[in-house]
Amino acid sequence: MSVAAIRARILSARSFLRLALASCTVLFLVVTSGAFVRLTGSGLGCENWPRCGDKPYPEQGFHAFVEFGNRMIALVGILLSLATWLGSRRVVGLSRMGRLSALLAFLLAAAQIPLGGITIMLELHPLAVMAHFLLGLTVLAFALVVVVEGWGVVVGFAKPAGTLWLRRVVSWLGLPACAALVVTGAVATASGPHPGSSEDVARLGVGIADTVYVHVRFAAAFGIGVLVVGLFLWRLRRSYPGIVYTWVALVVTLVAQAILGEVQYRNALPWGLVLVHVLLAASIWGLSLLVAYFLWRPLATLARGQ
Repeated sequence: MSVAAIRARILSARSFLRLALASCTVLFLVVTSGAFVRLTGSGLGCENWPRCGDKPYPEQGFHAFVEFGNRMIALVGILLSLATWLGSRRVVGLSRMGRLSALLAFLLAAAQIPLGGITIMLELHPLAVMAHFLLGLTVLAFALVVVVEGWGVVVGFAKPAGTLWLRRVVSWLGLPACAALVVTGAVATASGPHPGSSEDVARLGVGIADTVYVHVRFAAAFGIGVLVVGLFLWRLRRSYPGIVYTWVALVVTLVAQAILGEVQYRNALPWGLVLVHVLLAASIWGLSLLVAYFLWRPLATLARGQ
C-alpha cells in the first residue's frame, strides 16, 4: 500500500475527538429527550411502531411530533456513534479501551431501537421504560470513555492519580453506588404521576412516598461518600487540579439536585422540574464516571508538572 493510501485511511486525533464529542452530546440529548417524551405524556404518540400511525412520519398532533422527534434524535445518535466507531479504527494511538468503548456505544445505542419498540408494544410498562432509560445512561458512559481516550491521544495522559486503594474504592464502590442512586430515582419516577402517556398506563404499584423515602437515603449515602472521597482528592489539588475541579462540579450538581428534588416533591412533581431532575441525574452519572476514570487515566491537561 502506498504512503498516500495509508494517509487517506488515517483520521487525525483532533478530528476524531470532535466526532466523539458530537456523538456524546447527542447521546446525552437522547436521554433527556426521552424523558421529555415521557413527562409530556407522548410515549404512545406514534402508533404502529416503527411507523407513526399510517406513515413513517407524524402528520399532526403534539404527542406524535414529540415522540417522532425523540426517534430522530436517537437516529442521529446511532449514526454518530457508528461514525465514531468507524473513526476509532483509523486513529493512530487510540487505546484498545477507546476502540472497544466506541463499538459498545454504537451497539447499545442501536439496541435502543428494538427496546423502544418493545416498550411501546408493552404500552409503556414501567419496567420497560426504566430499562430504556438505564440503557441510555450506559451508552452515555461508554461515549464518555471514548471522549476521554480520544482526548488523551491529542494531549497525552499523566500517570494514575492517588493511591491504588483510592482508585479501587471510587471505581468499585462509588460507581455502583451512583448506579443504585440512579436506579432508585428511576423507580421513584415510575411510581410518580408521569406514566408516559395520557392513556391508562400500568404503574409499578408502589407508593411514591415509599420509593422517594428509599431514593433520598441512597442520595444521602452517596453524597456523604462523595464528600469523604473529596477529603482524599483534596490532597491531589496541586498535582491533579483538573480531577479536583471535576469533583467540585459533581458536588455542585449533587447540591442542586438535592434542592430541586425537595422543591419538586413539595410541589406535586411538575413535569418541567422532573425533566431538569433527569438532566441533572444524567450529569451526576457522567461526572461520577469521569472522576473515577480520571483517577486511572488522567489527561495530561488535568495534571501539573507531568
